[in-house]
Amino acid sequence: MSVVPDEKKPTPTNQVQSDELRAQIFQRLHPHAYLDRFLVEGVRPDGRTPEEWRDAFINVGSVSTADGSALVRIGGTTIVCGVKAEIAEPELDTPDQGFLVPNIDLPAICSPKFKPGPPSEEAQVLSERLNAALVSTQLLPLTTLCIEPGRSVWCLYVDATCINYDGNAFDAALLAMVAALRNTTLPVATYNEETGRTTCRSRTTRHPLSLNRDKLITGLSFGVVPTPSVPLDPTAFEEPLLIRAFSVVVDVQGRVVFVEGGVCGKSGTDYDGDEGSTLIEKSIQAAQERAKILHQLLQ
Repeated sequence: MSVVPDEKKPTPTNQVQSDELRAQIFQRLHPHAYLDRFLVEGVRPDGRTPEEWRDAFINVGSVSTADGSALVRIGGTTIVCGVKAEIAEPELDTPDQGFLVPNIDLPAICSPKFKPGPPSEEAQVLSERLNAALVSTQLLPLTTLCIEPGRSVWCLYVDATCINYDGNAFDAALLAMVAALRNTTLPVATYNEETGRTTCRSRTTRHPLSLNRDKLITGLSFGVVPTPSVPLDPTAFEEPLLIRAFSVVVDVQGRVVFVEGGVCGKSGTDYDGDEGSTLIEKSIQAAQERAKILHQLLQ
């Protein structure tokens, strides 16, 4: 005797697919409520606890055509960075200093949130933040890039490109730039007074950059959502839902180089005073612990 299955009764597979579809629709229409339902259970949509960091990975020397390179992946965010060295004339007011020019590109291919065309405002702001972190900390003294004072210096273009964006691009980009600078080597260059030209003796004989090893830095970024009031390592989904975001830059000795941040979206009056100070203190402590792991990856 054969039994004809009831077509109206959903199968387990169809039920799972239906639940997933409803969850996706709810996430798109009510993102704040969607995230809150996870956080009240002490978990996040990607399975992490609120305080848990994503896994980090570094691979250096991946771009053979660059003078130094690195690929960094933090969670789903992947950044590739290449360093290109060129010979240039120094500025008149700093005749013995070279140039360090960091830049990041957030192309449309890395995320639907970015559109084709000129660099977005987010990419420009991010480039300025990366420049401030690298130059102000004196990781690479610009005087070490001098070939002949007033005549010839090295200009290092540190170009990072995001090939997949899932939030916290500052951390991944800064880590990629530091790793790429550590991987960079330059040929020996000399300036000829008679000809007024700078030449490299040999492209095969190269020397590493004179980095301040005790000033190797990493960036740790945090975001705060209304409930609960804990600093998170935000994903691309969580970033638009933040009410406050800030970054902590820590050197290899665990010293806090600087802290920057601000209010996102609505007014930050709910986090003024003691509560705001507590969040920052908690973030600094978490950043110093996390920085130990990232600095080990840089070694």
